[in-house]
Amino acid sequence: MRRVPVDKRPDATRLVQSQGLVYSKNPVPGDLSDPYWPDDRYYSFTTEEVALLEKAGQDVFDMCCEAADYLVEHPDLITGKLAIPTFALSQIIKSWNREPAWASIYGRFDVCFGGLDHVDPRLRVPKFYEFNADTPTSLVEAASIQWLWLEQTGHGNDQLNSITERLIEAWKRNLTLVEKELGHPVKVHFALAKGDPTGEDAMNTTLLMDTCQQAGWSTKALFMEEISLSRRDGRFYDHEGEHMDVVFKLYPWEYMAEQKFGEACFKDMERIGQRNGAGEYIGGTVWIEPPYKMLWSNKALFALIWQLFQDDPRSRWLLPTYFEGEAPASLTKFARKPIFAREGADVVLQSDGEVIQDATTGDYGKEGYVVQELALLPEFKDERDVSHYPVVGLWFVDGDVAGMGIREDKTPITTNGSMFIPHSISDGSVNYERQPVPDPDEIEASLTVERYTDVAEGTRDVLRVLTDDFLEGRKKAYIRELKIFLNEINPDIENLY
Repeated sequence: MRRVPVDKRPDATRLVQSQGLVYSKNPVPGDLSDPYWPDDRYYSFTTEEVALLEKAGQDVFDMCCEAADYLVEHPDLITGKLAIPTFALSQIIKSWNREPAWASIYGRFDVCFGGLDHVDPRLRVPKFYEFNADTPTSLVEAASIQWLWLEQTGHGNDQLNSITERLIEAWKRNLTLVEKELGHPVKVHFALAKGDPTGEDAMNTTLLMDTCQQAGWSTKALFMEEISLSRRDGRFYDHEGEHMDVVFKLYPWEYMAEQKFGEACFKDMERIGQRNGAGEYIGGTVWIEPPYKMLWSNKALFALIWQLFQDDPRSRWLLPTYFEGEAPASLTKFARKPIFAREGADVVLQSDGEVIQDATTGDYGKEGYVVQELALLPEFKDERDVSHYPVVGLWFVDGDVAGMGIREDKTPITTNGSMFIPHSISDGSVNYERQPVPDPDEIEASLTVERYTDVAEGTRDVLRVLTDDFLEGRKKAYIRELKIFLNEINPDIENLY
């Protein structure tokens, strides 16, 4: 594993924006920080290192499955140690016990690894921090942008990246089983929350929606705030009054469980597959990702996995992790993490009483904490002697390793300000065809609105969150129309959020 400096492609930020990475911006004048996609370095791996990561990833995924088996047999741990509400138990257990499994598409492990030749033997073995199993992002850059980078630059022979192809196949397999369960063809709704100023959530959702369309299913996009609960039948409908048979949500389960209609959501799922005497579907909504992902997206999972597997040979990929208050006194170097937290928030790194880094915000932690043996990320220094710390994101699609993405920061805690750095494989056969780097005129042409006048209707619905017109001038009119729809056209529907 090497960090390799390279020359940027011309107009690199506008180039990746034109490819869909709209949330990579050039710093404002006077800001010396890098854009989200710097384009001036990459990480190089050998096939042996990639094979090791794949092996480790599959072992840890298998342990997650075995831990889920254990948890559904011990529901007191789910509502106790994992702080998950009791009303979610039934659907967590039911969604986990489906055979064959359906309604889960993707997830991402965060991994500490410095390469097989790293000077520190500790960093030669991949160690898994946590599982982003519910709403992982950085999918656009991992699946698409870094592959285009490889084709245009030729920096390497291959890439651990079959994410897009595997997503298409995952939608096919899962939705075929969903339709068998519901008894009719389905439309898949794609939902994200309002208020994302960068467009990151919108573009990640759009990529997933596009792969679903390529798999052969019709889609429809909306905001979470547009989902409504019917007072008449207790089912969920979109902003146009259409029942939502299947919903992909880029919205965390722990948020939903705390909100007004969270319990109703789980109650509605009890009716999945039901029909009336006339054969009409009167059943509930299928949510993607499924409720059992509440077990895996919880940082307490790795405390349980360590408890169950510390004597298993596969534990070589694990870091000793404990529920706070249960760690041995000998653990004096550790990371303290809230069991529910995002983007490095409220994590504290400590070594023998000295705080190495404190990312406390106060936003997370009310449900409890875990402490995990300290495993600082590998440190790579650039030509200016500035330190950079990369974390490996190992993507899983439908239960199998599908790709890798690297996030890099100047501190050991990876945050929402970390940069995305592409990777490649240095040896083996060349597995792509070189493509030219677009010139500035081609880049600007691809960013014009006219190019997207024939975009599918569902995609336009998601892309509207990226336009100032919608966010500003049309926003009030849209809300007014929505209120009219909800209160006058269909008074039986209550707005979800």
